[in-house]
Amino acid sequence: MRGSKAAVLATICAAVLAINLDTTIVNVALPSMSRELSAGTRQLQWIVDGYNLAFAGLVLAAGSLSDRFGRRPALIVGLIGFALASAAGALVTSAGALVAMRFAMGTFAALIFPTTLSIISNTFRERRERAAALGIWGAVVGLGVAAGPVLGGVLLQHFYWGSVFWALVPLALVTALAAFLFVPESRDASVPALDRPGLVISVAMLAALTYTIIEAPSRGWSAPATVGGFLVAAALLACFVLWERRTSHPMLDVTLFRDRRFSAASGAVTVTFFALFGFIFLVTQYFQFVRGYGALSTGARILPVALSIAVASVAGAALAPRIGTKVVVTTGLVLFGTAFLWISTSDVTTSYAHVIVPQMVIMGLGMGLISTPATESILLVLPPARAGVGSAVNDATRELGGTLGVAVVGSVFSSVFGSHLASGAYAALPGGVLATAQDSVGVAQSVAAADPRLVAAFQDSFMAAMSTACVVVGLLCLAGAVAAAFLLPGRIPVPVEIESEPARAPVAA
Repeated sequence: MRGSKAAVLATICAAVLAINLDTTIVNVALPSMSRELSAGTRQLQWIVDGYNLAFAGLVLAAGSLSDRFGRRPALIVGLIGFALASAAGALVTSAGALVAMRFAMGTFAALIFPTTLSIISNTFRERRERAAALGIWGAVVGLGVAAGPVLGGVLLQHFYWGSVFWALVPLALVTALAAFLFVPESRDASVPALDRPGLVISVAMLAALTYTIIEAPSRGWSAPATVGGFLVAAALLACFVLWERRTSHPMLDVTLFRDRRFSAASGAVTVTFFALFGFIFLVTQYFQFVRGYGALSTGARILPVALSIAVASVAGAALAPRIGTKVVVTTGLVLFGTAFLWISTSDVTTSYAHVIVPQMVIMGLGMGLISTPATESILLVLPPARAGVGSAVNDATRELGGTLGVAVVGSVFSSVFGSHLASGAYAALPGGVLATAQDSVGVAQSVAAADPRLVAAFQDSFMAAMSTACVVVGLLCLAGAVAAAFLLPGRIPVPVEIESEPARAPVAA
């Protein structure tokens, strides 16, 4: 069975499902974690972003290592480590310990994800066959990201918050066994040694940027610490680019971004996951804190996003070779931006069936049209032997977008929410109570439970904050659509497929 394309693709999809479920399954449990672990808004952001940050920071290095030492062992080690870290996360009793375990989960996820695309690139060499495999892969990625809250809701209906991590353990272990049985080995021995300075600088840059954004609402966006944090992140980014251009074996060949297939597609993927992760972070809290739905009901109500992403991912893979990546990706970004601007007009009584479902369907269709064609555009720039690096860049842009999405959207929401609370009925509360309510949506709702005036003030504050965050994301998506329309190429030329050939005897001069 080893080498069977169907078995390989099924194994890859199972691995992708496990780590993408983990990116969002935790969101539906945030209200429970807020209550049971006494976690404020910033801690909840770190519970989500600890995973995303480790993933984004390490995926480039992991892709290079898997190319060099073997994609199959990297996949197996990553899946086993991911299972162990998930089990440990389910057993912790404090928000700080859970954040630490989320970093561990993200580290092993970084080892898994780039191997999936590189194995696809080395298994499916003919373009249409590879496009079909990527379409299925993209559908599973979208399904995992958007179906995480659904599975989390089912689990939380019957079990405690840690069940969202226990559920990932058997899936990861079974997939590791399947990888051992079915996935053939592939590697590129010519890949140079790991660029350690580049790795350290890039991780420090991402950590500084994410930390600064998440802490900005409590410190103030114009506070010296916040401004200094942004300057440090910018300086580290400049150092990273300079180092990568000068070193003989860079972790990331920054000259790749001169190719519009690579740079514009990477930007589109970053914007897409920025928007998606930010949306899921907000909507799970909207459904539970404002609308009063339970965890299971909340997860089920996000299902339209998952289904439409799955459908559009397959459609996007089929359309891009025919009408061009530019048209498909630009259309997707316009749909995404339109959905967010529409969501910004929602209120507490907005109809789920007649308004929210169409909003989610438009969003899911937009993401599906962007993700798979942009991914193929990135992979076509590099030969299959270096697919690990190309897929790692694709993965890094996804996780970078998701990390910044939760950080930026959560921080914009937190700033507006806290400001509105302080200017309304909550202003009459003692200073310590008000400060705690501003830091935690869960506390603010608990404080409001016994006073109708506070309930109205809480709902108004939440909706004002959510509306502002959605406008920011919607405008970013539309700006991304304009950039894609100008920068992405039309139809990507079909590359010459290089199949293995018998060695030829040297010709005498």
